[in-house]
Amino acid sequence: MNRISTVELTLEPADSRRLADLCGPFDDNLKQLERRLGVEISYRNHDFRIIGAQHTSKAAANILRDLYVETATVQGQSSPVDAHTVHLAIAEAKVLEQDQSDEVMADVKHDKMMHIKTKRGVVKPRNPNQAAYVRAILSHDISFGIGPAGTGKTYLAVACAVDALERQEIRRILLTRPAVEAGEKLGFLPGDLAQKVDPYLRPLYDALFEMLGFEKVEKLIERNVIEVAPLAYMRGRTLNDAFIILDESQNTTPEQMKMFLTRIGFNSRAVITGDITQVDLPRGAKSGLRHVIDVLHDIDAISFTFFQAGDVVRHPVVQRIVQAYEAFEEKHA
Repeated sequence: MNRISTVELTLEPADSRRLADLCGPFDDNLKQLERRLGVEISYRNHDFRIIGAQHTSKAAANILRDLYVETATVQGQSSPVDAHTVHLAIAEAKVLEQDQSDEVMADVKHDKMMHIKTKRGVVKPRNPNQAAYVRAILSHDISFGIGPAGTGKTYLAVACAVDALERQEIRRILLTRPAVEAGEKLGFLPGDLAQKVDPYLRPLYDALFEMLGFEKVEKLIERNVIEVAPLAYMRGRTLNDAFIILDESQNTTPEQMKMFLTRIGFNSRAVITGDITQVDLPRGAKSGLRHVIDVLHDIDAISFTFFQAGDVVRHPVVQRIVQAYEAFEEKHA
């Protein structure tokens, strides 16, 4: 399984000018590493902490160390690190190629635990990260799936929830996401509050319809066995015997994330998904998903799975779109 790892690094000799050249304007170089490798990087002065999958967090630390060396010239003057240099360092490390090992892929093919049965058929992980993600959901009370769109984070979580419900391991499924506007305003949409937030919850409905069929989903919703609601409706509740999925969690605040995680009751399982590169919160607001990685990474009952652009399993052009956006942002950083 892709275990979360924390790597601490101190860059020496201490030099504030070289540190600034390494991080780039507004920490753009660090953000590029985070985006490409699926890690979280924080630092104070010359002390860095990298959190992510074990091999990617170690690789990020090695890249930072090597790039810091490059900031010093023979004359002792600092030398800025640009986006192109960071891109080359990642390519030379070949860290993104290490996930697709034959041994892990063999586990995907032969591990029957990771084959999820639904009314419409069997859902199987299609790459090692998806396999690690499903294994984590089945073996942990709380699981995080973090990465770009199209990597199957929400779909696999819903599949696990449907499987658990049909095997009567839990009594209900609860699907939620924050109703945060992605460049639009809820007030301009027609209807009452439920109708306004319905478009935000539509991807969750779509996954349910595909796995259970429209009529059965409608009946389960009427009986309150399946509940789809905005995150604000979770406050004050205690959720027992439930499979809870928080989607688009990058748009929660730290306070909302804490509120959600403390709703979980006995015999319940929670999956939190999100993409830390697509935060729609107001400028200056901190993402609860970014914050929670640092807060909870040492708790054994909680797992983190980090997806990358190479894990995209939608139409082949989607993977190329994600990679093209990454390349464009690196070029214009």
